[in-house]
Amino acid sequence: MIDGSGLEDTYGATLDRIEAQEVHKSRLGKTALMWICHSERQLRTEELCRALGVEIGSTDYHASHAPLIQTVLSYCQGFVVVDEGRSTVRLFHHTLREYLVNHRRLFQSPHATIAETCLSYLNSQAVMSYSGPASLCIVYEPFLEYSALYWGTHIKNQLTDVGKALALKLFSRYECHRSIGPLLQHMLNRFPTLYFARFRKFTGLHFASAFGLVEIVRALTMIDGVDVNGEDEIGATPLLWAAMKGHEAVVELLLERKEVDPDRPEDEGRTPISWAAGNGHGAVVKLLLGRKDVNPDRPDSRDRAPISWAAENGHEAVVKVLLHRKDVDPNRADCIHQTPISLASESGHEAVVRLFLGRKDIDPDWPDSSGRAPISWAAANGDKAVVKLLLARKKVNPDRPDDDGRTPISWAAGNGHEAVVKLLLGRKDIDPHRPDSYGRQPISWASYNGNEAVVQLLLGRADVNSDGPDRAGRALFSIAGMNDYEEELRI
Repeated sequence: MIDGSGLEDTYGATLDRIEAQEVHKSRLGKTALMWICHSERQLRTEELCRALGVEIGSTDYHASHAPLIQTVLSYCQGFVVVDEGRSTVRLFHHTLREYLVNHRRLFQSPHATIAETCLSYLNSQAVMSYSGPASLCIVYEPFLEYSALYWGTHIKNQLTDVGKALALKLFSRYECHRSIGPLLQHMLNRFPTLYFARFRKFTGLHFASAFGLVEIVRALTMIDGVDVNGEDEIGATPLLWAAMKGHEAVVELLLERKEVDPDRPEDEGRTPISWAAGNGHGAVVKLLLGRKDVNPDRPDSRDRAPISWAAENGHEAVVKVLLHRKDVDPNRADCIHQTPISLASESGHEAVVRLFLGRKDIDPDWPDSSGRAPISWAAANGDKAVVKLLLARKKVNPDRPDDDGRTPISWAAGNGHEAVVKLLLGRKDIDPHRPDSYGRQPISWASYNGNEAVVQLLLGRADVNSDGPDRAGRALFSIAGMNDYEEELRI
């Protein structure tokens, strides 16, 4: 709420001045305010000006149509300022957006207008005929990035017949469009700008599915020749994009098509259910599980099944659903022999670990390819709650060394996790001075890393040897000479 300092009266008076200007000035000023209030991110000055120069529905766009930023600022009557350091535009006070948005008569269907503006720009001859280097396209057409990345978000908020028609027009010649490169770079964060021109397989159906545009997906699937199983540059189908992003209605719509392959993997071997599980989209997972031609335990190129991805990312509800399936192996190990419970323990997901421990067929002490069991990972990351859960299981060896001879307490001590060290020291089956393969005890790891509180904890144990040598014959620890010891180890 706007405070009672008189700001609301000031805002009202300024808005009256904006509306009292000549029609084109008033319209431009209010349109600028609409963009600033409803854009998905802060706009650069050149982006706002280019947006204001677009005529919805027209393909005749030129940079000369864009107003100057000084003109825009004057028509906004002081409501808008420029952050000089970043060359971005913003409202002059943080309470102004609330005031403007609450005046619904001011902005008629703002998201639809923004989407239609972006689409008109993307359909323009200026963009379609650009023939310069792909890497410079955004430099010469600064409104391209915002239009490419966010028109789908805006149109999902407010879809009109005009917006739908403009989207279908764009998609009729989308596969070579300049906007695909920045879009996929943003969505996947793994493709360099230099290679924008590479993307040739990303279709309108991929886009509409990724953004959850149900009505546009429906319209596209009714067009002859549209490949509903088409793979893009990374091997992803429209269904996989919809599943990845959690768009239940689009997934349901695509699954109604008999020719859709619901289990087709992308290039790294991950299927739609793998992505849905890994991102925690439970409703989509359930939809896919309803298909007999979906393998809920299919491993990807890293030998990870959907349950592993769900476990690692802490999606309790999805893990619970998958654990109820007889065709899902809860102990399936990946390419480095990490099981789902190991991944959940490493990431500190207590609720997920608890789910696995509720199963009699779970091995809670399974070592991975480096010999590290779930408790080792949890101890190393300081997850006391997970360590405590694992310690309650008789099958878990709390002093199990890995391939380098390091035990859970060694990892916890070395990483300075005082609470976990204290928990482990309360166990009689823990050897607090057990050396690793290099002769280094937990206290030496704690000392080397400067974890003095842990050192003091370990010194409180009568069975900790602070004076004995390691395998190289060096003193393990002396509280007065911690820095000397650290320097000795570096040498």
